Amino acid sequence: MTERLRVFLVDDHDVARAGAKHYLEDRYDIVGEADNALDAADMICDREPDIVLLDVHLPGGGGASVVTRVRRTHPDIRFLAFTVSTFRKDVVRLLDAGVDGYITKGTFGPDLPDLVEAAAAGRRPVSPDVAGYLLDIDEQITEAAGIEKLTPREREVVNLIARGYTYRETASRMDISVKTLETHMHHIFDKLGIASRHELSRLAFDTGFVRPDDAGQHRGKPR
Repeated sequence: MTERLRVFLVDDHDVARAGAKHYLEDRYDIVGEADNALDAADMICDREPDIVLLDVHLPGGGGASVVTRVRRTHPDIRFLAFTVSTFRKDVVRLLDAGVDGYITKGTFGPDLPDLVEAAAAGRRPVSPDVAGYLLDIDEQITEAAGIEKLTPREREVVNLIARGYTYRETASRMDISVKTLETHMHHIFDKLGIASRHELSRLAFDTGFVRPDDAGQHRGKPR
């Protein structure tokens, strides 16, 4: 028998959590709930669910901060934004943080389990009313150069390295070890078919992933 997905719910409204739980609990294991960003990050890291159903606006930092904190130590946990917000800035903020889908609470309840499964499988479900933003964001992040293959954490590495930060400075800003950063760089090189940080920087600028004026924000010496 296939193991049931482990789901964690994050929303500051009790009714919203109860509604989601109603549609999900017959099919998935609900392993925890939280109503604020600070508690959510700690509980998610402790309980290690497969996927988190996450509101955008939360006390204590917001949904994006939860994704960022958890992904530092648990990069395989997936997140599905589940919110009333259709504002572009909210969609961009959550997608930049690395959520695996963005659906609105207008979604018909019985469809929710299938959408959770799609996000857990990496298919990035998105509600029609924000899908246009997603296309714009993807085009801005990368054209056809392959940067879209990278994880959100790897794209963060590319952004800092291309702007001139050294390995040590980049690792410090990301709160990881230099050894972990070197592992990220190895994976990035493999995925993009390049062999040096200089090629990586050129690719980042050529595709518009990093703008030329961003380079002036830091002048580091290549490691």
